[in-house]
Amino acid sequence: MASVCACGEYFTVNQDGELCLVPGQQGLRDVVAFKNPGTFQFIKADYPWLARVRVRAQGAGGGSAGADAAANELIARPGGAGGGYSERVIDAVDLAAVESVVVGAGGAAGTATTPGGVGGNSSFGGLVIASGGDGGSANMTSGTTPVTAAGIPGPTAGVGDWSTGGGAGGAALRLSAAFGMSGAGGESRLGHGGFSRTTSGPGTAPRGYGGGAGGGLSEGNAEPGMAGGDGLVLVELFG
Repeated sequence: MASVCACGEYFTVNQDGELCLVPGQQGLRDVVAFKNPGTFQFIKADYPWLARVRVRAQGAGGGSAGADAAANELIARPGGAGGGYSERVIDAVDLAAVESVVVGAGGAAGTATTPGGVGGNSSFGGLVIASGGDGGSANMTSGTTPVTAAGIPGPTAGVGDWSTGGGAGGAALRLSAAFGMSGAGGESRLGHGGFSRTTSGPGTAPRGYGGGAGGGLSEGNAEPGMAGGDGLVLVELFG
């Protein structure tokens, strides 16, 4: 008579004689991605085989300011800061039945005269929190003489087993009425900041998740800023 043997490291026989997987021995089984800004729920009972999760949270990037220089003058704006990043491995027994998941929205684009908005935090309950980046300032006045506008500090580290702040938004400068440079957006762990400008135009868009927006530059025309990159929460499921 034929017989079948099963490895005891990965399989077990329950009280009903059924061959079952040993919890926690199967490795990565699924990834749940929360990509859109807003508040969501992670329900543990949806995954009865769950042994642990690895949560990766990316905070949103800051928006950038636009610019509106007078005729034959120039204004350049700094970039918005990139969002912070945090991750943590959590055993299933330490999860609540329902964990709130928040995905931060990218900071709003500033108008031609207002600063960029602050990027929102991304989080998984109170266990993992990634900070959003600050928006780019709008404090350079219209003119023709050399001047600089300081970059925007990146956010500090949030909460997690491993956590880091986001990249700083780049500084802006004006050399004359015809030459200047806006600041690049700050980098993030899961994205890139918008590029810096040397010619008149609006703020520039980040790529990926959590990057800061590049600043706008005006040579006599009203130019808007740009929104920062939205955040992201990835939940890797191990069972």
